[in-house]
Amino acid sequence: MEVEWVKRFLFLLIVLQVQILSLTTTHRPASDSCATHIILPGPKGEQGEMGDSGEPGKTGKLGPPGPKGLIGEAGQNGEVGRRGKIGPIGSKGDKGNKGYPGSPGLKGESGNFCDCGRYRKIVGQMDINIARLNNTMRFVKNVIAGIKETEEKFYLIMKEEKNYNAALVHCKDRGGSLAMPKDEETNTLIAAYVNKTGLSRVFIGVNDLEKERQFMYTDSTPLLNYSHWRPGEPNNAFGEDCVEMVSDGGWNDVECHLTMYFVCEFLKKIS
Repeated sequence: MEVEWVKRFLFLLIVLQVQILSLTTTHRPASDSCATHIILPGPKGEQGEMGDSGEPGKTGKLGPPGPKGLIGEAGQNGEVGRRGKIGPIGSKGDKGNKGYPGSPGLKGESGNFCDCGRYRKIVGQMDINIARLNNTMRFVKNVIAGIKETEEKFYLIMKEEKNYNAALVHCKDRGGSLAMPKDEETNTLIAAYVNKTGLSRVFIGVNDLEKERQFMYTDSTPLLNYSHWRPGEPNNAFGEDCVEMVSDGGWNDVECHLTMYFVCEFLKKIS
């Protein structure tokens, strides 16, 4: 009996607790009611529209250098550069190889015996005189057309337009050199000669081909004791390494590739 009563009492107690819990749940605020339930995530929504572009970010750090690229295609040829200086006349070349021997000549006739010892000196002197005469004749052919002279030299204007290097060779081939006025007397004489001929300018034997701004005569002597530059000269305006004389005797530096008349000089003494 007592056990049965206890069971009923416990059953009533449980029913009472359930009713109390139900009443409590019914009168609880909505927020508390929601808080007691587990909220499950809904399904994935559709993709929204693209937003506006944001402001540019800060410049990042400089990255390491990339690998060496491939060799590019060759570019187009550039314009032709300015003409370089005319080089000095080269030194005499080496002697060439000996040629093949020729065939032997015919045997000569027997000569008469002659004691020529006493004539040997005379014949030698005649050879010297003939050589001097040939040189004199060559000189006359070159300068007989019209010359000016000092005590030591003859001067001749070559009325052929040549560039500086060709003028040097031309004078040298004729046994002289481009005129080198080394004093006022010579410079005045050549200037009067140029003026009388009706020319405005001629090449003379002065240049700075070996070293820029160090003008020298063609015999490699520097301009130490005399020069006759015009005001503002030499100015090297266009790579000017050679020298002209104008009709008033003044000197200008000019480009060596120009062509004009020139003056040669020849020594009077013929060795």
